[in-house]
Amino acid sequence: MSVALDKRVDDFIATRRQLFIDGDWVDAASGKTFETPNPATGETLATVAEGGAEDIDRAVRAARRAFEDGPWGRLTPSERGRVIWRIGDLILEHVDELAQLETLDNGKPFAVAQAADVPLAADLFHYMAGWATKIEGNSIDISVPYAPGANFHAYTLREPIGVVGQIIPWNFPLLMAAWKLGPALATGNCVVLKPAEQTPLTALRLAELIAEAGVPDGVVNVVTGFGETAGAALAAHDDVDKVAFTGSTEVGKLIIQAAAGNLKKLTLELGGKSPNIVFSDVDPEVAIAGAANAIFFNHGQCCVAGSRLYVQEDRFDEVVNGVAEVAKSIKLGDGMDPDTQMGPLVSDEQLQRVTGYLDSGTSDGATALTGGGRRGDRGYFVEPTVLTGTRPDMRVVREEIFGPVVVAAPFHSLDEIANTANDTPYGLGAGIWTKDISKAHALAKKIRAGTVWINCYNIFDASLPFGGYKQSGWGREMGHEALEAYTEVKAVCAQL
Repeated sequence: MSVALDKRVDDFIATRRQLFIDGDWVDAASGKTFETPNPATGETLATVAEGGAEDIDRAVRAARRAFEDGPWGRLTPSERGRVIWRIGDLILEHVDELAQLETLDNGKPFAVAQAADVPLAADLFHYMAGWATKIEGNSIDISVPYAPGANFHAYTLREPIGVVGQIIPWNFPLLMAAWKLGPALATGNCVVLKPAEQTPLTALRLAELIAEAGVPDGVVNVVTGFGETAGAALAAHDDVDKVAFTGSTEVGKLIIQAAAGNLKKLTLELGGKSPNIVFSDVDPEVAIAGAANAIFFNHGQCCVAGSRLYVQEDRFDEVVNGVAEVAKSIKLGDGMDPDTQMGPLVSDEQLQRVTGYLDSGTSDGATALTGGGRRGDRGYFVEPTVLTGTRPDMRVVREEIFGPVVVAAPFHSLDEIANTANDTPYGLGAGIWTKDISKAHALAKKIRAGTVWINCYNIFDASLPFGGYKQSGWGREMGHEALEAYTEVKAVCAQL
């Protein structure tokens, strides 16, 4: 039996959703709309305005007016913090509603969205609200050798960048909106947010809550639409001072090119092919559960998924067979079914991508211990899959699959696995499983990745910075490091 649908959710998806620009709900300038499907069935879930370049321009101009002339910049830091805190409170007041919208739109189990995605989004706003009063500069005692005897008062200010374009992905739609909006608002910026076309609904509902919290008109604008139109226009707009993007490395490179026109600032949280490393001294049951969580959490649709599993050779069969048994036991189904442990992939496009990689792996000689294909013919379901017998040059080993697919291989020594772990263009995350904490820290230092988990995986907190090395991106989300990406530093020097 499915979770009973909240009437507010039913009403929300039954109403054609508009763009949120300058505090008003408006149609796209073109009048176009698009349909977003329920990934569990493939059937139409909701109809949404299809924003384009003209709508992006309207939203950017609204954000610019709000930044230059609106009340947002005149609020004290404490007042701004209270408004941001209220956003977090309102999210918590609507946990079930937001979780149901997330499940219907993305496919993830309702229980997961209810327990993780929505509370984490609220926590991010609460955390960032506290930072609004702690944006500080420094006083600097300068030495000027060519002005002997002169006396100077020098200091720095941290000021908001201005108008920020934010483009978020479909794997954690509400949480990614929070990750982006929280630090931007805490530092006093104004925003145009472009949610993924596959999952626009919670961003639109969040816009309603943001307005209810007291955020002034124009400070947050939400334009739904497609990446190649609305997203590209936002990345290239000359009145946008910064773009923050989460998504694929391929699209990240396009955004870098688009940003060149006015040299806007960028933060990019991109792809990954994260190694998850199991040493033979670990409790095998702990390692099996951890490795399964690392890859099958959120259906493997996670940029930091532990998609390369390396197990020390004397434990390899035991651990990998154990992960395969976990995979076999996972119940696939509609995310609104309380018994579901893994929902569908987000879209037919993603289904084709993942099954294409599975075909590539098996044709290249890999063996599927379990899984290996699509499940059923309705909805976008893929079997949790464990591949062995891979080679380092295979596409399934080198490229990000973004689905519930793990490639497993044995290793011998610490030095060997450090080199193997780093043999990737990515550097987003890694996992290490061992009882030897000295060995764990030694390996953590060798791995070039933005996050290394030791005897755990997929642990996120608003205070922990998150981002990548190499082609996994630029900059950091969350933590105080995120605030630096949304501020300019101004040096002031006065001769006394």
